[in-house]
Amino acid sequence: MESNEGMDSQLTMYITLVSVSGIFNVFLCLYVLFRKQEIPGSRTFIWYTAALSVYSFAYAFSLASDTLWKVKLWTVVEYIGMPFSAPLGLMIILQYLGWKVTRRQAAAMLVVPSVTLLMVATNDYHQLFYKVFRMKEGMPLPYLEIEIGEWYIVHGIFTSSCLLAATVLLLSRWRQTRKSYRPQLATLICGQFLPMITAFLYLVGLTPAGIDPVPMVMCVTSALYIWAILSAKMLTVVPIAKETIFDSMREGVIVLDAADRLSDFNLAVARMIPSLSTAMIGKTLNEVWIELTGSPYPFAHRPDEGAEELAWTTDGAEQTYQVRYSPLLHRNGDAAGGLLMFINVTELKRLQRELEHQAYYDGLTQILNRSQFISRSRRLLEDCLTGGRPFTVVLFDIDYFKRVNDHYGHETGDKLLVHVVAVCGGLVSPDMLFARYGGEEFVLALPDATLEAGCEIAERLRRGLETEPLSTPRGEIAVTSSFGVAEAEDGADATLDALLQQADEALYASKRNGRNRVSAYRGASASRV
Repeated sequence: MESNEGMDSQLTMYITLVSVSGIFNVFLCLYVLFRKQEIPGSRTFIWYTAALSVYSFAYAFSLASDTLWKVKLWTVVEYIGMPFSAPLGLMIILQYLGWKVTRRQAAAMLVVPSVTLLMVATNDYHQLFYKVFRMKEGMPLPYLEIEIGEWYIVHGIFTSSCLLAATVLLLSRWRQTRKSYRPQLATLICGQFLPMITAFLYLVGLTPAGIDPVPMVMCVTSALYIWAILSAKMLTVVPIAKETIFDSMREGVIVLDAADRLSDFNLAVARMIPSLSTAMIGKTLNEVWIELTGSPYPFAHRPDEGAEELAWTTDGAEQTYQVRYSPLLHRNGDAAGGLLMFINVTELKRLQRELEHQAYYDGLTQILNRSQFISRSRRLLEDCLTGGRPFTVVLFDIDYFKRVNDHYGHETGDKLLVHVVAVCGGLVSPDMLFARYGGEEFVLALPDATLEAGCEIAERLRRGLETEPLSTPRGEIAVTSSFGVAEAEDGADATLDALLQQADEALYASKRNGRNRVSAYRGASASRV
């Protein structure tokens, strides 16, 4: 008699614990339901806690049943909630970690639980879930003799896999999670890990006979969830403040603590610098940079001096990042650390270089354009005159260029211009300025070159062009050019405009004298070389 009273007392305690667990889950379900606008992924959490509530209350009624038929009935009701709780819990963890679960993926995760419910409801016809489900002889209900079937094993593997996957995913984020968020993370880990371990102990027979301890453990995990949601705003702060904002930022962010140690980084900077890993968290920035590049971090933390530019090669492609530092302060003004912001300006730099090239160079021939030639030549001329050194310009154009355009077309005319530049480019030295002056006219600035030296260079170009005809599908086109050379003289008239005017006069003297020749400007006249 005393033994039965003790057993009844123990059973009452079990029923009470399971019922409290159900009450906790109902509270969580209703709390999130009425505040679903504040909680991302609230629908999944509502279904999760509803499933746990059904599981807990149905198991409590099962424990209180006095016939095998009632136990079977409440077992079916129990499985309306229990098999769905593990995949729903995994979905919550995935959402918490910022991974979107599509409807198709969610439906796929609920296939096994749905089949499990069907198997339990129809078990009397196939015994695929329970091979044996009967009252244990000599013992009152709910102590049952159970022998599991094939689908029970499938169900157990699937449920354990969901719980294990959720636990591993949460543990993998531990080092990346700020200390202020770790209590929330620990709560979620306990919510997945404790039921998994308890279920394992139940299966190997290390728990009281005939009693499923998982609903009782959920009393603890549900209480932890209530604390985390009410006091630490779990499921509200982290997904919005960290995952949705921090990890979805386009700019890369590295968080440093007051000792300049790596504290955190977001997904954007991990994509920018793939070799950056969570194993480096806790190391100083210099240590991390040496590990990444072999050299210390190249910039000082000077927020008042603007941004620095960093070139980084990823997958064989060079990227340019603008790096900015922003200090972090405690409320009392003490240094708390800093943020390194990495902004990808590769495309901007490319466009900038293209615009600069278009501003400085001729679009067809890719040599200096007229405005850049004049700007640079004026500086060279001033330097040469100040230093008492000679300065010469050579102006030339292509003979009978209009005939080429009229006879062969403008496309061939463009090819001829490019051909002339290619031939001359191999004959001029890097210290000379070579530019397209306009149309079919070209110009060279020759610092430190006398008139005679300029004439020699012009003659070399003339011969080079004469001996290099342009090959076309319609045959070769002979190329000749007329040249004018002028040297700057000291005095008030020694300006670039005057010098170019003199070279132009010499060029027209070459044309008057039959073309394909070099003429030099000497005083008030131009003479043939």
